[in-house]
Amino acid sequence: MRCAIAGGGIGGLATALSLHAAGLRDVVVWEATSEIRELGVGINLLPHAVRELTELGLDEALAARGIATAQLSYHTKRGERIWQEPRGRAAGYRWPQYSIHRGALLRVLYEAVCERLGPGRVLTGHRLAAFRDGSAGVDCRVERGAEAALETTCDVLIGADGVHSTVRAALVPGEGPPRWNGVTMWRGVSEAAPFFDGQSMILAGSFARRIVVYPISPTHRARGAALINWVAELRQGEARAMPPQEWEHRGRLEEVLEHFGGFRFEWLDFPAVARAAPAIFQYPMVDRDPLPRWRRGRTTLLGDAAHPMYPVGSNGASQAILDARVLAMHLATRGDVEAALDAYVADRRPATARIVELNRQVGPEQCMEIVEARAPHGFERIEDVISQTELEAIAERYKRAAGFDRDALHARPSYSVAGVT
Repeated sequence: MRCAIAGGGIGGLATALSLHAAGLRDVVVWEATSEIRELGVGINLLPHAVRELTELGLDEALAARGIATAQLSYHTKRGERIWQEPRGRAAGYRWPQYSIHRGALLRVLYEAVCERLGPGRVLTGHRLAAFRDGSAGVDCRVERGAEAALETTCDVLIGADGVHSTVRAALVPGEGPPRWNGVTMWRGVSEAAPFFDGQSMILAGSFARRIVVYPISPTHRARGAALINWVAELRQGEARAMPPQEWEHRGRLEEVLEHFGGFRFEWLDFPAVARAAPAIFQYPMVDRDPLPRWRRGRTTLLGDAAHPMYPVGSNGASQAILDARVLAMHLATRGDVEAALDAYVADRRPATARIVELNRQVGPEQCMEIVEARAPHGFERIEDVISQTELEAIAERYKRAAGFDRDALHARPSYSVAGVT
């Protein structure tokens, strides 16, 4: 079975590794950019995704590049704590939760693909331009810059080519651009003093104006600082012009300080953290409506091409990794490609559609909205605003929907294909 993957991002490379691990060794990845570069800022990998990467043999590489997140807490815009919970192994999971630079994760995946699949399996500067169902499989036309286009046929085509997916556009013609919710995000990575235990992720504010901050490296003993990933999100209104959807679109420090200059707490001086960033990037927060189908013939979608979602609950990259593993399992264990793709879509489409909808309702961060509405001027005791029972229910409901409820994750059978060496 020849498997072609359009897109060499996290989802595409995780799919290549998953297919190889499942015994499907004839795999090629077409990546439109000229090289695999370590772009972006920090991301989180939740325990259900770390389980899959661990079963792919990447646990040591992840531990060396990221930091095991041990605690998550939500705060008001004044820094008052709403909810705090342990995360990863500190919460009793068998697998950690990692905070890691997106580029570092991409490098871990890319190096593993090159080592295991061999040279020439990740083709940079190759952009899938068109495809159609043929008598022998999927006929693809791949553009290669100044070189003549590559005409080739594969048994299965996997569209892992992101929110602006060529594959999705062909499967769903006329869909239009991604949907912006009016929120602009400024993101950066700064070397700064750690807060709390040095392994904590915090959110402060509400969905209209909030920050997300967490370390992506251990604290350097000599400097007393760590690499701190931060996001500042502001709802500006959908009537404004949407910022460009480009990884490297630069934002201005002045804009961040104008809107978030008041986020100074005893335990975190956010303006100082923002000032320490060597570069600030600006993005719109977008998603797309869930699709009724992901398959046409022997072609399917994966990751952001299938289910772009708001960055709520730290789920985007994790869901792409789960897609990859489930798809590889079905392709390796079912004799018919289209039946395998149908089984994959049946497993993953309803689950991810639910997460897209929950993220539009701010997911587990709903507790911040409730507290802002009930106590906009602050509180002395959180119990006077919202009960611990209600807070626990919000957190657990999202974990179940997103697939990382601890007991369910521990009980779930592995997606690894038995007997493959």
